[in-house]
Amino acid sequence: GVVPDIITCGKGMTSGYFPMGAMIANERLYEPFRHGTASFLHGFTFGGHPAGAAVALANLNIMEREGTNEHVRANEAAFKATIEKLYDLPIVGDVRGAGYFLAIEIVKDKVTRETFNAEESEKLLRGFLSKALFENGLYCRADDRGDPVIQLAPPLICDQSHFDEIESILRTVLTEASSLIF
Repeated sequence: GVVPDIITCGKGMTSGYFPMGAMIANERLYEPFRHGTASFLHGFTFGGHPAGAAVALANLNIMEREGTNEHVRANEAAFKATIEKLYDLPIVGDVRGAGYFLAIEIVKDKVTRETFNAEESEKLLRGFLSKALFENGLYCRADDRGDPVIQLAPPLICDQSHFDEIESILRTVLTEASSLIF
């Protein structure tokens, strides 16, 4: 049930084959621009590129034809449930997100949800987790702009076998990370 006022999107519109971005607004925000000469002025050099629009349209048609969104909706609960198995690890404080975009919050203390200080986050996320996850076959993002999290955004065609593999790699690496910290 999330209904946003604005959606920004980019690479996914073309599957990364061509630079493209868009802002999608709800009816209430769009209304002042619907008629007349009102405009949203900003500058850029690639807007409205016909090739980008053609690639995006073709890609979106393929995603619709192949039922990509339906596939994600049908499998998102299984993805989240599989990743939530990691709650038994002392370093995992929360699993949150929607669809195929999840975040695993990394904590120092599971009971209080105490997080790591800047130096500890740097050492844990960039000094260990990013490299270890990549070396174990999982390409994801370790992020400490707020609370330290591991961001997961697997390909939209993934199924349970992929979810199990992702969970296994995370379990191995996070277990090792826990032993380094605790």
